[in-house]
Amino acid sequence: MDRPDSSCLPSSASGASFPSTHWSMVLGAGLGDAAGSQELLAELCRKYWYPLYAYVRRRGYRWEDAQDLTQEFFARFLARKYLSLADPRRGRFRTFLLASLQHFLNDEWDQARATKRGGGSTPFSWDAAQAEERYLREPADDLTPERVYERRWAATLLGEVLARLRQEYVVAEKGLQFDALNAYLSDIDEAAPYARIAGQLGLSENAARAAVFRLRTRYRQILLGEIARTVQHPGDVEDEIRQLFAAFG
Repeated sequence: MDRPDSSCLPSSASGASFPSTHWSMVLGAGLGDAAGSQELLAELCRKYWYPLYAYVRRRGYRWEDAQDLTQEFFARFLARKYLSLADPRRGRFRTFLLASLQHFLNDEWDQARATKRGGGSTPFSWDAAQAEERYLREPADDLTPERVYERRWAATLLGEVLARLRQEYVVAEKGLQFDALNAYLSDIDEAAPYARIAGQLGLSENAARAAVFRLRTRYRQILLGEIARTVQHPGDVEDEIRQLFAAFG
């Protein structure tokens, strides 16, 4: 789902509970080893490595170099090499991650490339071949590397939210209901009429409407929580949502 319906997004984060395990925890730890901060950093990197790979490829690097670069960058990043560069005034993980990569590309990649190819170790499991396959499926366009990064970040985040939501429905033995109602998360105008969905699921039309409402409400909750994990302050969430949609503009 590359472009969700904006009505699925929360209009305000002010009354929401801000997660205790988010990017601010890592920033607060700085170069130290606060309990849980390293695991959180690795979790965020596991989720959002592909936008960086796409950025590197759009910068013109060959796929072999892009794979080595991404692996080496994350090894250094997770060793907290760049945390001292974090600017509390721009406390978004997305922004910091790209700035760190740009620093690595501009100042350190030539030296890192001189080492034996494949000699390093990746700090977490990622599928380099899959990364290149995904990149080759990217639509042809004239977007800048930064714009590609923003768009892939948004798509990756929404994909994480959707996967988590579907898993909840599968665990509740409602996977078929999720698959039938999923269209209502992307574009309500193109979704099937409620009467048709109701018949497909064996529900009344009112029950189908209620099911869609619950789906969209839970989607909003998960999305808000996922975004909150990548910003420093609760007040940053709404602006991050606006930027997420701007990436698809």
